Amino acid sequence: MVSISKPVSSNARRIFAKRLRQIRQIRGLSQEALADLAGLHRTYVGSVERNERNISIDNMERLAQALEVDIAELLRNEPE
Repeated sequence: MVSISKPVSSNARRIFAKRLRQIRQIRGLSQEALADLAGLHRTYVGSVERNERNISIDNMERLAQALEVDIAELLRNEPE
C-alpha cells in the first residue's frame, strides 16, 4: 500500500513568526537590533516575522538566544 503524504502545515512557522515579533517588541528591540544580536541580516528577521521564510533550526536558536528565551517559547501558541 502506498501512502500519500500531506503537505507540511506552516502552522509552526506562523506561530514562530508571531511570537518572534511579540517577544522582540516586549524586549523593546527593533528588527535591526535583534538581527545584530543574533548575527543575522535585518531584512532576514523582517521576512521571518512576516512568515515569508522557512527558517532553519539553527537560526531559530540564534534568535532565541538573542532574545534570551528558550527556543520552545518561540513556538508556544499564545491565545490572542
